[in-house]
Amino acid sequence: MTPGLAANRDDLVPGKILETVKLARLLPEVYVYRDLLEALRHYAGYREGDWNNPGIDGDKDTFYVFAYDWRRDNVANARELIRSIERLKDKLQRPDLKFNVVSHSMGGLIARYAAMYGNADLPDGEGEIQPNWQGAQHISKIVMIGVPNEGSADAFATLIEGYSITEGLRRRVPLLNKLTAEDAVSTPAVFQLLPHRDSVRFLDENLKPLKIDLYDAAIWKHYGWSPINDPEFRRRHSHSNDEPRGDGLANDSNELDAYLEATLRRTRKFHEALDASSAIDAPVTLLAIGGDCEETLNSPVIVRDPKRNRWLTLIRPREYTSSTGVKYSKRQVTEAMYAPGDGRVTRSSLLGQSSNTNGIALAYAVFGCDLHGQLQRNKTLQDNALSAIVGEAMK
Repeated sequence: MTPGLAANRDDLVPGKILETVKLARLLPEVYVYRDLLEALRHYAGYREGDWNNPGIDGDKDTFYVFAYDWRRDNVANARELIRSIERLKDKLQRPDLKFNVVSHSMGGLIARYAAMYGNADLPDGEGEIQPNWQGAQHISKIVMIGVPNEGSADAFATLIEGYSITEGLRRRVPLLNKLTAEDAVSTPAVFQLLPHRDSVRFLDENLKPLKIDLYDAAIWKHYGWSPINDPEFRRRHSHSNDEPRGDGLANDSNELDAYLEATLRRTRKFHEALDASSAIDAPVTLLAIGGDCEETLNSPVIVRDPKRNRWLTLIRPREYTSSTGVKYSKRQVTEAMYAPGDGRVTRSSLLGQSSNTNGIALAYAVFGCDLHGQLQRNKTLQDNALSAIVGEAMK
């Protein structure tokens, strides 16, 4: 974790997409993307292609799975997607070829940026960002399954307390919590999943809107958010410059602060790029598929703990009494904090309803009653996604 974000790398490389997960010897497998890939293979009539060796007919009835390091900056992954497509088209000798992209969750943000800006990085400086749609020469449609187009308060919760791997795959049974808050804070992509400026919702102890700038590192310090602002974490990860850690973590607390500031600055620019108005009608068709039957975190509540003289940020509803003696029931707090969604992404975020721009111009949207990690397994939603891409292929 250093402020030179592009240099924060390790030797891990992305492998294949997770089709199933075996949590423990005595537990059944958890299906992740298996059902979606099986639908492509058996119901839509596609075969899986090899990016490096597509063959002479790799431009027909073929799907390609783009594996990427989900911890890294989303712009870097979007640019790599474009480069991978360009290399594939060269191998196929099909410069005119366009792809339909089926994306889930953060993958949809990567696909949208790739379509809007091609292989371009975020611009330097603070000028206005305008899409050039360079990626449209490679992409025809983007099917977005549970995509947080305006961010997710659940990502904020992940930076506070970590992420349960199995929550969303099963019915909210947190059997494992593999991604800790300390893991998450070192991952720029998690920050880039935060709610965008126009969709940030926080509440005070009276359940009234509280204005919060999530891009301001001083706000994170004020409320003690994330391990970076935890005294024990800072103590463990602070070393003088003559004692290099050698493990990629920051050498001192000042560098931790600089890392957070750089990450939040990059996050703001990424959000602005996705929300930017387009001077032309979007040449890439966007289709949204999501869930809207689950209670989904939308508005964390900030209250003062007078006994410990500190701020508490509630990311799960509970009963409490305000500083003026008003008692709020768990039901009241739940109704204030939650909004319809898939348990991680609200309906509003998927649709881009808080945006004041025309950046999210959807051709259509369809919803089911599934958790975020189950949407891609819903047969009805699969049928909608496959109808969209097969219909394009048959024109």
